Amino acid sequence: MQIILLEKIANVGNLGDVVKVRDGYARNFLIPQGKAKRATPANLEAIEARRAELEKAAGEKLAQAQAQGEKLEGTTLRIVQKAGVDGRLFGSVTNADVADALKAQGVDVEKSMVRMPSGPLKQVGEYPVAVVLHTDVTANVTVNVVGETVGA
Repeated sequence: MQIILLEKIANVGNLGDVVKVRDGYARNFLIPQGKAKRATPANLEAIEARRAELEKAAGEKLAQAQAQGEKLEGTTLRIVQKAGVDGRLFGSVTNADVADALKAQGVDVEKSMVRMPSGPLKQVGEYPVAVVLHTDVTANVTVNVVGETVGA
């Protein structure tokens, strides 16, 4: 399906590009989320008329994400989980836990923005985690998992 992008989307294209994507991706994700419109002649004209407005909004989003990224870069989060004597956690620390810890510090992020390269954390220790605030802005955060011993 041919669509017009209303914002920059990673691995697809930039604002205003006319691209061909799979029908389901366009119908079920891009169009309902307001990230794209069908590439009809009427929509092409409407997008060209609003192009400056859309670029300004995208620039503001990027500037806001960069400011938040600078504030977040190098932050260390301390997450306490129940752990055994050997340092293995009873459960794991997921991207939702990291997002909740960031929200507790006053940084509003969605759990989908937190990227954990090796999956959920299952051991006590320090781990690097990436927080993708925008397609062009990524902040690196250190997560310090501390074990709370149970039993004895």
